[in-house]
Amino acid sequence: MHNPPRILIVDDNDTNRDILQSRLELHGYDLKQAADGEEALAAIKEHLPDLVLLDVMMPKLDGIEVCKRVRADNTLPFIPIILCTAKADSKDVVAGLEAGADEYLTKPIDQTALVARVKSVLRLKGLHDQVSAQATELATLNKGLEQRVAEQLGEIERMSKLRRFLPPQVADLIVASGSEKELESHRREITALFCDLRGFTGFSESADPEDVMTLLRQYHEAVGTIIHKHGGTLERYAGDGVMVIFNDPVQVPNPALAAVKMALEMRVGLTALCNRWRRLGHEIGFGIGISHGYATLGTIGFEGRFDYAAIGTVSNVASRLCDEAASGQILIAPRVFMAIEEHVTVEPAGQFELKGIRRPIEVYNVVELSAAPQAEAKQA
Repeated sequence: MHNPPRILIVDDNDTNRDILQSRLELHGYDLKQAADGEEALAAIKEHLPDLVLLDVMMPKLDGIEVCKRVRADNTLPFIPIILCTAKADSKDVVAGLEAGADEYLTKPIDQTALVARVKSVLRLKGLHDQVSAQATELATLNKGLEQRVAEQLGEIERMSKLRRFLPPQVADLIVASGSEKELESHRREITALFCDLRGFTGFSESADPEDVMTLLRQYHEAVGTIIHKHGGTLERYAGDGVMVIFNDPVQVPNPALAAVKMALEMRVGLTALCNRWRRLGHEIGFGIGISHGYATLGTIGFEGRFDYAAIGTVSNVASRLCDEAASGQILIAPRVFMAIEEHVTVEPAGQFELKGIRRPIEVYNVVELSAAPQAEAKQA
């Protein structure tokens, strides 16, 4: 509603318009005039008044017809109409109200009744505008809520699809950033850990397929829980082989130490699991190899089936060290040892000539976390 309220006075008699004008202008209203029905319709569309005082008996278009056309025009907001009529017959009043009028005044118009009716109808207009504004605001909020829900559902669906073929860290990062840039090929320094089972090939050749699947499921569940706990990126499962990388896509301060701590917890969990399998007659062990260096990372595969891979010597060295590890051993490359030597106890394992690696490398076997750093950490 306008401030002050805008009132359109419609009457073909100049004197009547002036009388209404003089009576209402004392109350501070914004007053407009029209001399017939056609002028009234034009003025209503131009000024969008908050109230129309509408004479019934007029040339061209009478007040009843003007009222009908205003109510039929969906482009106009709600505009209250008070009919000013010299007809006292109740049928004429009913006809006006049925045409869409909200109130009526009988001529000659009493000033007190005029002011009271105008104030009453303007209150109605104000309440209507308030409700309309609230309804619009609610519709906007609902639309925004629907959009947010749709976006969240889309995010959940997208996350679900990404988690089918990507490590959780990669999927989470992509959804959080809103971009799949992290999937593009890039180069980064990482720590790679490879773990597999000893004796699994012979077991799978002689055991029932159901037993093989049960053993693999228990193995994957055991290492998978530990991988997630330590924030490693599961690069791939390949039968009994598991490749985990640290420092991509989420970077960590000391990826080599994170990998070794995870390997030590894996050794505890897998030792208990191997003991269970041994009681069932399955001679299964495990080995772990850890390397550190640069790799090229990104998605490989084809539409509908992608994997997140780390390509480079660092991955090959981790896999080769795992091959050389005796059951229960955690073999690490020199760069891993240099990054963690203050935190773990190791023993030299000798020089190894690894397949695909041109020169022999010094290899170390991880025994345990050093006591000194642990004590310092507790004091801190």
